[in-house]
Amino acid sequence: MAEPLYVGVDRSDESWVAVAFTGDGFDHASVFDSIGECWSAYDERARRILVGVPIGLVESGEPDRRCDELARSVLGERSATIRTPPVREATRKQRYSTANRVHRRKTGHELSEQAFARSDSLARVDELLQELPEAAAAIRESHPEVCFRAFGGEPLGYSKRTAGGYAERMRVLAHYDRDAAPTVQKAAEATGGTAVAVDDVLDAVALAYTAQPGDGELYTLPPEPPRDAAGLPMEIVYRAASPLVEQ
Repeated sequence: MAEPLYVGVDRSDESWVAVAFTGDGFDHASVFDSIGECWSAYDERARRILVGVPIGLVESGEPDRRCDELARSVLGERSATIRTPPVREATRKQRYSTANRVHRRKTGHELSEQAFARSDSLARVDELLQELPEAAAAIRESHPEVCFRAFGGEPLGYSKRTAGGYAERMRVLAHYDRDAAPTVQKAAEATGGTAVAVDDVLDAVALAYTAQPGDGELYTLPPEPPRDAAGLPMEIVYRAASPLVEQ
C-alpha cells in the first residue's frame, strides 16, 4: 500500500504548484492547471492538503474573517500580505467592477483589486469543497507567511520576491529541517520547465512542511474556528512549538 502524502499547494499565476511529502520527507513536486486536477492526483493518498488560498467565505456583513485579523496581528511588517477575501457571491464575478459592487452591497466595504485578482481561485476551491465532502475532509487553508512566522518564531522582515526575503525564508526552513535546502532545490527542479515562480515553489514547500507530521503541533488561527454558511471552517493552519495566539 502506498504511503500517505502530505501536500502543500500554492497558486502561481495561472497554475497550482504542489509539493508532496511522505512522513519521511520530500516525495515530488507537480504543477496543475486547476485545483480539481490537483485533487484528482492526490485524492487516494493525501492525508492532509494545505492550500494557500482562503477557505470559508463571508456571505455578508463584516468582511474581515477572524483568522485574517489574527494573522495580521502576528505577521508584523508582513501583515499586508493578508488580504480580505471577497464575499462568496463576488468570487463568482468575472469583472472587478461587478465584484466590487456586490462586495460593497453586502459588506459596506470596498473590495481591493489585489483580493479580486484571486477570486477565481477562491471560487474553484470553494466549489470543489462544497461538491466533494472527501475533499473538504482533506483540504484545509493555510498561509505561507504564517507558516514561516510559526517556524521562525518571529515576523519576517522582507518580501518573498526580494533576494533578502528568499534568503530569510530559506534560513527559517533550514533551521526547521536540515534537509530543507536540497528539498527546495528538488522541488524547483521538478517544476523548472513551467511558468511557476520560484518563490511560489518555496511557499508550497513551507505549506508541505506544515502539513507533514513533524516538530511542534498543528494549531489554527483562531483556536476554535467558526464555520461559514456552507459549513467550511474559517481558519489558517500552522505548525509551531507553541500557539502564536492564546488558546
